[in-house]
Amino acid sequence: GIFLLASRDLFRGLSNKDFGHLGLYVAFYEIYCGKLFDLLNNRQILHARENAKANVVIVGLQEHAVKNVQDLMEVIDLGLSSRTTGVTGANVDSSRSHAILQISLKDGRSKDQDGKLREHGKISFIDLAGSERGADTMDTDRQTRMDGAEINKSLLALKECIRALDQQHDHTPFRGSKLTQVLKDSFVGSNCRTVMIANVSPCGS
Repeated sequence: GIFLLASRDLFRGLSNKDFGHLGLYVAFYEIYCGKLFDLLNNRQILHARENAKANVVIVGLQEHAVKNVQDLMEVIDLGLSSRTTGVTGANVDSSRSHAILQISLKDGRSKDQDGKLREHGKISFIDLAGSERGADTMDTDRQTRMDGAEINKSLLALKECIRALDQQHDHTPFRGSKLTQVLKDSFVGSNCRTVMIANVSPCGS
């Protein structure tokens, strides 16, 4: 999948002697019912906070250093095994959360004012839970219906942010949901790039 392809590209680049000073670190968390959980640290609850520079920081999120593609894929598999899933009328193994995988490149020669390794760059992979129709959840329990409502609310907030950016509004409502709050740095800034990929397949009714 895309995780494996990206991992190979990253480590292929790091094998260049010009980038020997960079290390690769990975973090993996999910947003479930408006709350953040660390998928690599026993689902510990996390908190999204804005720092003095208006950048969103995930407080308590653990990062893990990885040395090769196999290490990275093992960490990703560990995180995926902790992700929240459930049964709906449309899918017997439905993702009930948005998952965010962050891969950071850090400079081993330099530290920031907090004494942490300075970040050289970051790539985030966001696996969005699919929007749900009421007809797909009408036969399920109350918790599943609440999950679906929260998923749809966050996806609507994401749509509103994308619309505001496209129409160059003065204000972009990133605080409309936890999802849009943590994705803020993926949309704003001169050095950020965002790509959306849709997995589409035909089905019979």
